Amino acid sequence: MKRMVLATFFLNVSASAEAGSEPDNNLHSPLTFAAYVEGYYSHDFNEPVNKAKPPFLSSFSKSNQPAVNLAFIKASYATSDIRANFALAAGTYMNANYSAEPGMLGHLYESSIALRLSDKNELWLEAGVFPSHIGFESATGKNNWTLTRSMGAENTPYFESGVRVNFTSTDDKWFLSGLVLNGWQHIKPVDGNTLPAFGTQITYRPSPEITFNSSTFAGSDKPDSRRQMRYFHNFYGIFKLNEVLAATVGFDIGVEQKSKHSDSLNMWFNPTVILRYVQTPRTAVAVRAEYYNDKQDVIITSAAPHGFGAWGFSANFDYNITDNLLWRLEARTLRSNDDVFAGKNGTSKDNATFFTTSIIGHF
Repeated sequence: MKRMVLATFFLNVSASAEAGSEPDNNLHSPLTFAAYVEGYYSHDFNEPVNKAKPPFLSSFSKSNQPAVNLAFIKASYATSDIRANFALAAGTYMNANYSAEPGMLGHLYESSIALRLSDKNELWLEAGVFPSHIGFESATGKNNWTLTRSMGAENTPYFESGVRVNFTSTDDKWFLSGLVLNGWQHIKPVDGNTLPAFGTQITYRPSPEITFNSSTFAGSDKPDSRRQMRYFHNFYGIFKLNEVLAATVGFDIGVEQKSKHSDSLNMWFNPTVILRYVQTPRTAVAVRAEYYNDKQDVIITSAAPHGFGAWGFSANFDYNITDNLLWRLEARTLRSNDDVFAGKNGTSKDNATFFTTSIIGHF
């Protein structure tokens, strides 16, 4: 659903073809294939000694060397009653986000099957590994307004595994989902954790120009012996302000028990604002402002006296070279309340501005 909502506002150029006079079922196979590759180079003026971005940035994580963020091949099967997806992937995104998954699971980008539960309604039961129900950004860069991901996206699940029930209203204004999950971004459950996690998603589109989304998560990311319950809420709105300008406004807030059975909670929060201006059918500009506050280091471990807190600003330029080839350029800077960014001269409050460029091919 996250990728579907983003695609509505991405305003990209797509190829079209005349359908002809034959019925669709004679023209289209239920089985389709796709390929995606996103190469990048990011120059970090802070010059981290290990050529790696801070650990809380898991996409485009290499600095000062060419790399591939994400490359995958995908097979999809879709009829009126069955949908299935299977994709294998590699890249620095996979290395960072799938590091806890054993063996081939570390390359399993997507693997799910969905069955329609009603002939009259869009009611589906889906099981497997699928994109996260949280947030307005996905791992697939071409569906996002900015080249790099927001701090909020980097520190919430990109993918999930489990089962979910999805419902879409006949007028396409409402999307509802209930989920039972193997934790906070896990395919293999955390060792020793026997409690499933739960999630909900409500998306409301009162018009083609406006989207509101509310997503929740409840569960633990630790073994039963030291279980700390985590409760998280993600809210965002996407607004098409006119023919060329659109805005995304998001706010995340979460709490987690300080210890097992504790009534005391640690809290973190994250507001994000992105504006996107489509200059021509092939070019676009986006600017982003964000703040991430995690004083108790629940999600981001910093070892700083006041926990983790950072502002971020970026500016992004897109150029669609062809319908299947996208070039992007972004300047981004982060500033923390404490010395948390490591570089060749030690730690500092500034992760000096870094420039990233990428080329995306999708077929």
